[in-house]
Amino acid sequence: MSKSLLLLFLSLNFAISTFAQVGGSSSYEFLNLPSSARTAALGGDLISVKDNDLSLGIVNPALLNKLMDNSLVMTYLNYFSDINSGFVGFSKNYEDKGSFSLGMQYMNYGRFTRADPNGEITGEFSAGDYALNFGWGRGFGKHLSYGTNVKLLYSALESYQSFGMALDLAGTYFNEEDGFGAAILAKNIGTQIVAYRKGNTEPLPTEMKIEVSKKLSHAPFRFSLAFDNMQRLRMVPKDTTSNFNTVTGDEQTKSPGFFGNTLRHLVAGVEIMPTKSFSVRFGYNVQRSQELKVASKPGTIGLSWGFGFRISKFHLSYARAAYHLAGASNHFTITTNISSFSRN
Repeated sequence: MSKSLLLLFLSLNFAISTFAQVGGSSSYEFLNLPSSARTAALGGDLISVKDNDLSLGIVNPALLNKLMDNSLVMTYLNYFSDINSGFVGFSKNYEDKGSFSLGMQYMNYGRFTRADPNGEITGEFSAGDYALNFGWGRGFGKHLSYGTNVKLLYSALESYQSFGMALDLAGTYFNEEDGFGAAILAKNIGTQIVAYRKGNTEPLPTEMKIEVSKKLSHAPFRFSLAFDNMQRLRMVPKDTTSNFNTVTGDEQTKSPGFFGNTLRHLVAGVEIMPTKSFSVRFGYNVQRSQELKVASKPGTIGLSWGFGFRISKFHLSYARAAYHLAGASNHFTITTNISSFSRN
């Protein structure tokens, strides 16, 4: 198992080395938003747990399996201001070919006032991003699985439009008996085919993720630890805060060092499952906390929480993630299995 995962890690790392970007330096950043309330509650990552939750298989196609056959998932994200996002996905399993998924994600940035160079109001315009996702996953032996996503990307910002394509590659080890999982995911490998402005092609938010998770054998707890942006060792070039030398009056900055940069890769989560029909989730995203907090009042920035419960044939989840003192995001997810409606 360890040799297979190591080989896959080296292959994926090589594949994305020339594409690597970090948030804020690429287009189609909406692809980095959590796909479900469950994921959002756990800090934004959950790619190493194989169960019947299709929202996890949409992100990591190596998690697609027969338990997700005929599953339907719908997510709504109430972001900031009047920005909203949504996702819908469906999965179908074929014993001899593997599991397939189809998903659609959108990001609506709302309405904006249009004005000419002189400041005269001329009307309104809208802006939005869209992604159509085709996924496939298949098992390899008892515990290993692999998969891929192909994404068609479209963006319309006022009169400017762009089109792109992206690829996700993933490998997973999951042992249900001891509750241990490990996953490697290289996401958004691709290019912008049609740019907003001719000759100004922008990169995609390519990223490498690694995660391990463990469900305790005799307690209703599952812990997950993810390492984001592994293609980039240095997350920040220097500390975002500065001090003044009281003697010389010069501004001084310091590097966060290896330890400070390493911590920014981490996303930790815990899922408490007292029953099969109810769970509570908590997460902490170090990078989000360090980059968005107010130094004098850090508050709960980077923390997230949520819960999930089953009602009849539906499973509902909610999450709230603190991004800034100005507000938090709210995530709602509904999952069901279409086959359950035809059973006696």
